[in-house]
This record gives sequence, C-alpha cells and structure tokens, in this order.
Amino acid sequence: MINHETKDFFIGQLYLWAKQNHRPLPWKKEADPYLIWLSEIILQQTRVAQGLPYYNNFKNRFPNVFALAAAPEDEVLKLWQGLGYYSRARNLHYSAQFIAREYKGRFPETYDEIRTLKGVGPYTAAAIASFAYQLPHAVVDGNVSRVLSRFLGIDTPIDSNKGKQLFQELASALLDTQKPGKYNQHLMDFGATHCTPQKPKCTNCPLQNKCIAFHKQQVYKLPVKGKKLIKTNRYFHYLILRFDQRTLIKKRTEADIWKHLYEFPLLETDQSNLSFEKIRNLNLPLNDCWKSENLTSLKQAGPRKHQLTHQTIVAHFWELELKEINTNQLPEDFICINWKNLDKFAFPRIIDWYLKDNSLNLFSQLQ
Repeated sequence: MINHETKDFFIGQLYLWAKQNHRPLPWKKEADPYLIWLSEIILQQTRVAQGLPYYNNFKNRFPNVFALAAAPEDEVLKLWQGLGYYSRARNLHYSAQFIAREYKGRFPETYDEIRTLKGVGPYTAAAIASFAYQLPHAVVDGNVSRVLSRFLGIDTPIDSNKGKQLFQELASALLDTQKPGKYNQHLMDFGATHCTPQKPKCTNCPLQNKCIAFHKQQVYKLPVKGKKLIKTNRYFHYLILRFDQRTLIKKRTEADIWKHLYEFPLLETDQSNLSFEKIRNLNLPLNDCWKSENLTSLKQAGPRKHQLTHQTIVAHFWELELKEINTNQLPEDFICINWKNLDKFAFPRIIDWYLKDNSLNLFSQLQ
C-alpha cells in the first residue's frame, strides 16, 4: 500500500510543513527520559494547553524519579487535582517507585522495558523510546490515525482491533527511521493543528496532492470509529457536615472513579431529587454518630453535572449542621478535620468546584 515514492513524499512534505509551523513546547528538546515520560503521561487524554501547567508544576516539585518516588501518594494526587483520569497519577507514582527500586533510578532504555511500566501502552512507549533514545518506533495516537486514515483513504474503524493493528503497521511503514523522534513529533503536531477533526486546513495542506480523502471528498467521513460510548447517569448527594468548625471526609478506596481521592460523606441514589427529610431518615453508615433530630439543613447546592467518558455525574451538595456528634463512633475510613484544612486534600473536580465557589461554599463564608 505504501511505496517508496509515497513515503518520500509524505516525509518530505511533513518536514517542510514543520519548518514553517514550529510548535514550541517545553518538552520537545528535552533529553531526560524521566521528563519525557512525565509529559507523555500528563498529555494522555489531555489537551496541551491544559496539561502544560501541570507538567511545569510536576517538573518543579519532582525534578527526578527519586523525588516523585519518595512523595506520598496524597501529595501526587493533590498536584494532579483537576486534570482527571486519576489512574494516570497513581500509575505514575507506582512506576516511579518501581524505577527507583528495580532500576536504581535509571529510566528503562528499551521499548520493551518501557512497556512494563504501569500505565504505559504502545503509544506512550513508542513516544518515549523515539524521543529519548531515537529508537525506530512509530507513535499512533488519535492525531496520527486521523492523518493516515485521510491521506491513505482507509475506512477501517480506528478503534477496532483490526484498525489498531493496521494503523500501527502503516505508521511503521512511513516512519523516518533515521530521525524517529523528530518525525513522530512533527506528525503528531500536524494532526493536532493542521489535519484537525473539524475544519482541517485542506486548502493549504502540503499533503493535498496525494491525499485520497481530499480527492474523493471524504475528509469529513474519515477516520471511522466503530464503537459508540454507552453513557450512564449517576446521582451523588454529598453531605457537608458542620460541627465545631470541623467536617468529615473519607478517601475513595473502591474500584470506581476517583480512586484514592477524598470526598464528603456520600449518598448515591437512583434519582437526582432528594429531600432533606429523606436524607435524615436513610440508614446511613454514620447514623450511629448522631441523633437524627440533631441534624439541621442549612443550604443545598447543585445539581452540578460532571461529564466523564462513560458516565455523567449529577451532584448535589447538602450543607448540614450537627449540634452533637460522637466522633468515637466514626467508621474507620472517615476523617474528622478542621474545615480550614480542606485545601490540603485532593478532591474530584466536581467537589473542588463546590469548594471554590464562594457563593455556594458554606465554609468560605464562615472564614
């Protein structure tokens, strides 16, 4: 499917485009594989504009793998707060400890070794291997798949097993094995800024002469995705308890979203609307700590929606006051803290929104 003429044209035009469309990013000329790995993990499922400040913060706070490995997980998650897909942060921390322990801090130097790191898939391993060590491995992300699908006129779904294998083979066939790191970066930049999903710049595209999708007027039909996301709704009711300038939080430990982040006591129901009387009469794990008549409703915030990949979280925040609470009866997973210390803990974005909104946040009004 790809002959020498096509490959030479593709690489040559891509390099010409890159000379005229430089995209300055702090990790592009980085030689440290640790920092390249850090940037790639942060940029997984994240736009560059959003990920850039997180990269700078992590680089400053954890300048090497030993610094990251030695940090408490709570600190890593707090620094990651707001970026989403928190398993990336947990895997990053776990792998840093693995590298520090098993490799004595030396970052893995081969594609296969890099692939053994938790949270590192074929794309990320290829990116690190080519950027850090100039190893001839082709990266295939959404941007690359889109460019190749359009340029070669391929309608095989990019999210199918057949499609993933096909586009990996095509990317490898087009790879400039002499300068794999530079080539991979140029191709990703081209997909991210020129051959975009919507409004691609076809009229002044350097690949136009040989782009099959352009000549067949199929640009907006490619690439093809076969799977449709099935999204579900979940209804969260957070109980923000006020007693003696303190409140209760707990760490999420279940195999669910936001694992190892903190939250207020949570009621998850099958409906969005819930009355205070219903909350007071529900059989809660905290009911042994107080008498229901001592629980007073102060204010309600929400609903607030937070869209995740496969589900929509609809959250309500109930600000409640307790006249008396027996903290000795608290379940082991709950923590009693002064509400002034809430900013020391990593919360999901939807709770962080609540805490930062001065018009809704009871505690900020009390300061």
